[in-house]
Formats: sequence, structure tokens, C-alpha cells
Amino acid sequence: MFSAPASPYLVPTDGSFRLRDYPTAPPPDVAPSPARKQELKQELRQRVSTLSELQRILYAHDHHAVLLVFQAMDAAGKDGTIRAIMSGVNPAGCQVHSFKQPSREELDHDFLWRTAKALPERGRIGIFNRSYYEEVLVVRVHPEYLDGQRLPDRPDDLDVLWQQRYASILAHEEHLARNGTVILKFWLNISRDEQRERFLARIDEPEKNWKFSEGDVRERGRWDGYMTAYEEALRHTSRPWAPWYAIPADDKPYMRVQVADLVVRALQDLGLAYPTVGDEDLARFAELRRLLIQEQ
Repeated sequence: MFSAPASPYLVPTDGSFRLRDYPTAPPPDVAPSPARKQELKQELRQRVSTLSELQRILYAHDHHAVLLVFQAMDAAGKDGTIRAIMSGVNPAGCQVHSFKQPSREELDHDFLWRTAKALPERGRIGIFNRSYYEEVLVVRVHPEYLDGQRLPDRPDDLDVLWQQRYASILAHEEHLARNGTVILKFWLNISRDEQRERFLARIDEPEKNWKFSEGDVRERGRWDGYMTAYEEALRHTSRPWAPWYAIPADDKPYMRVQVADLVVRALQDLGLAYPTVGDEDLARFAELRRLLIQEQ
């Protein structure tokens, strides 16, 4: 079974994760400067190029699927990161799904249903911009959303419900991993101060006005509740076959390189190769080649 690539941002699998131990900014030796920004952009281009080749081999090999899960507070950079790291990948080999407020049909199913039907098939990379984790994040912060889910056995103690959902998620991800899906989960870890600056930019810069909504500021007022929800979710659901990475998100170029590097290394560790053909097929190819040349 797939095992998590090493990283200083890998969330431990022993339940010891503490949000305060994970930085929102790059290490001190990665000082922000125009020159360093250009270096990071070049590093990203190199990894995107490698990822493009690996995706072609993944498609031809056709034994594994890849699922990338992105979760974050508003303005952390999910959309931009997905766009940046997948910019060189053949669109036929990947698919992006954004999960927002569930529809009436989705509420008539269990909470994993709407994402399960969007899972990538073998040979493809699937990307979830938000995911089934919303059910232990935003729903935990807004338990009133449970009223619309019509749960048959809703416990009075909601801590019991979250534990049940963690168990369902763990079983779901382990099943996927056993059947060839490589799962990487990224929490883009933005600071409250940096989120404030990005919200101000959305207000002050006309070309970013469309990104801003009043609800963003209201949810910002629940910051502590969201941090508790993220800490608990990551602590309970990081596993070697479905690891979480708490990636510093205050610096977008650095964040994107870290994500791209992990995706590339995960694919490289699979030992993928283009399929080979046997002697009989090679002999048949030689005959077909002779016939094609004769057409001239």
C-alpha cells in the first residue's frame, strides 16, 4: 500500500498533531525577496514539467488513481494552487471537483455519497476542492446544518457524531487505498493576519472584487472554532496511506512548490512505467510496419 512521502509538514499518524506546532510561513532561511520568488517559480515549473510526464505514465500504466484533497480557510489559495500545479497536465488525465453547499439530492444520501461518485478512475488524477471533510469542519462549526440532513440516529452528544464520521472517513480512505487510489490531503495553513490582508485586497483591488463576499467576514469571526475543527480532523484522520500535510500558506509561491513536490514524489514512489509488449506482439508490429511502408 502507498506510504506518505516525508515532509516537515506531514501530520503525524499517532494522534499527536497540534496546530500550534505547524507554521503558517516558510522557514526563516526562505526570506521573501524578488529573487527568491523567481527561484520558487522556476522550481514550480520544473515540478510541473515532471508531473506532466508522470501523469502520462500513470494513464498508460492504468493501475492507480490519484486523489488530491484540498481544505483551507477562505483566501488560503486553494484555487490558485490547483491551477498552478496542474497547469501542465493533460486535461484528459485529470478532473477537478469543487464541493459547496450540498443539494437536496445529496442531502438524501449519506455524507460520503456526493464525493464517492466523483472519485477518479485508474489512470487519472482527481482533485477535490473541499471534500467530505466539510462534514467535520464547517458542519462542526455550524451544527445547525445537521437539521437538513435528517439523520436517523443523531446523538445528543455531537462529539459522538464527529467520532463516527472520522471512523467512516478512515474506513472509506483505507478501502480506496487498498484498491489502488493514492490519497494526498493538503490543509493550506494560513494565518489570521494574512487572511485579513487578502480580504482587504479583494475589497481594494477592482479585479478581485468578485472574490469577496460578506459571508467571508462572518466566518472569519468563527476562526477559533474552525481551528479546533481542523486540529481535531487532521489529528484523527492522518494515516500513512492517506496522509495530511499542513502546508504553510502565507507565502503562495512557497506553498505551491511544497504541494507540487509532494505530488511528484508520491507518483515517483509508485515505480510507474509504460506498458511493454511481448515478442509475439513485436513480431506483429514489424509485419504491420512493413505493410504501412509498402503503401508508399
